[in-house]
Amino acid sequence: MKKNLMMTATMLIFAVATSPVWAEGAAGKAADGSVWFFGLTILGAGLAMGLGTVGTGVGMGNTVGKALEAMARQPEMMGTIQTNMFIGLAFIESLAIYALAVAMILLYANPFKSLFIAG
Repeated sequence: MKKNLMMTATMLIFAVATSPVWAEGAAGKAADGSVWFFGLTILGAGLAMGLGTVGTGVGMGNTVGKALEAMARQPEMMGTIQTNMFIGLAFIESLAIYALAVAMILLYANPFKSLFIAG
């Protein structure tokens, strides 16, 4: 477990450290600041998706766990609890979809691109 954690941390540090280099190919012959802009945009999109999905995963786990506890205590209310659980899961999942939308906007339709790239 410790070896896997160290390997993941090393890969993450490498990805963050080299993201401006990879973004330089996409930027072409743009200004110096655009390399950092593209690198940090990629990092921001990744963090938006990562944090958004971690939060929704924890929320969904808590929701399903509490619903199962409630169904075990009151089996006659199973249908109502299950319906309400699925509605709640849909609302929780919408937060992950919002995080995906933010990440896609950052990557493909960044409103700040004109500030860093001339032309």
